[in-house]
Amino acid sequence: MAPESLEAAGDEALILDSVERFLERDVKPYAHDLEAGDTYPADIVEKMKALGLFGATIAPEYGGLGLTAVTYARIVERVSAAWMSVAGIFGSHLIMAAAVQRFGTGKQKKTFLPRFASGEVRGGIALTEPDCGTDLQAIRTQARRDGESYVINGTKTWITNSIHGDILAVLVKTDPKTDPPHKGMSLFLVEKGAGMSARPLAKLGYKGVDTGEVVFDECRVPADNLIGGEEGRGLQQILSGLELGRINVAARGVGIARVCLEEALAYAQVRKTFGKPICEHQTIQIKLADMATRVEAARLLTEAAARAYDTGQRCDLEAGMAKLYATEAALTNSLEAMRIHGAYGYSREFNIERYYRDAPLLAIGEGTNELQRIVIARQLVERNPV
Repeated sequence: MAPESLEAAGDEALILDSVERFLERDVKPYAHDLEAGDTYPADIVEKMKALGLFGATIAPEYGGLGLTAVTYARIVERVSAAWMSVAGIFGSHLIMAAAVQRFGTGKQKKTFLPRFASGEVRGGIALTEPDCGTDLQAIRTQARRDGESYVINGTKTWITNSIHGDILAVLVKTDPKTDPPHKGMSLFLVEKGAGMSARPLAKLGYKGVDTGEVVFDECRVPADNLIGGEEGRGLQQILSGLELGRINVAARGVGIARVCLEEALAYAQVRKTFGKPICEHQTIQIKLADMATRVEAARLLTEAAARAYDTGQRCDLEAGMAKLYATEAALTNSLEAMRIHGAYGYSREFNIERYYRDAPLLAIGEGTNELQRIVIARQLVERNPV
């Protein structure tokens, strides 16, 4: 049975309750086996479409739910605690949608956003290249104008939704000689077709969701698919979308950190050593206390970033702080949960080893945590001039 639409659920409490029911019924019973087989969760995706998750942050006028970033972050936290890969499927899609909603032409919004919101057309963002990750101004993929089209050549890698998705927001250089480089960068919506191919990449964790290398070989794209209709604005457009992406990743970190705490807390009360539950040993108590504190601090930072995003103002400081802290909390809590579980945490029978494999991605994706520290420091100086 397909889950009910979130749109009909109304206020946040009902929305979150609908999401929880969906996770209990349609995700948790299948996550372990799908993850073990690195199997794309096609049935879960169909149910997410019915639920409205692919339009979570898209405006109602385009068929979306128009949820605030705060509510969205709470949804992502819950989904990630069940199976983080599921959050990635709609998370990357909504970054692409945010770029169109904020910067697209009227025609682009009317053409694409309703199809994005329904999940009829799903996709993500194509930024990273084999020799370029954090430093996006160093990308080599180029697009040249040819009549009423652009022709794209280049390679992107580690692209979510590139195998099972239908469309990507692709960052390219339309004027590679411009200095500074960002003034010659543009963002295109590229639908799957001739001149575009993708192959899946194997990963340590984050399985089930497809991640691929995408090659553009004389890929022809209509000029109407240039987001905003003006060259040279691509980096600005995608960096704005990445604020929502970093809130998404932070919320995933909260979800992983929380579920690690919950499972460690439950296990510590039933596992006995030296005649008593291990939760009565001081060493374990200290671990649990620190884990719980990390969860609460990470959640507060993430919700503060989401509230800042909802104002419509620049929030890379807040999003960077949330992403940095929450993902490090996920990493640390996953390791502590494994230690508390002992050998069982290392076993495929328990979920702990999955959390332990999934968490490192969060410290890398949407800008490494090393980059976040630089972003935070620069914004602190900019906001607090002497």
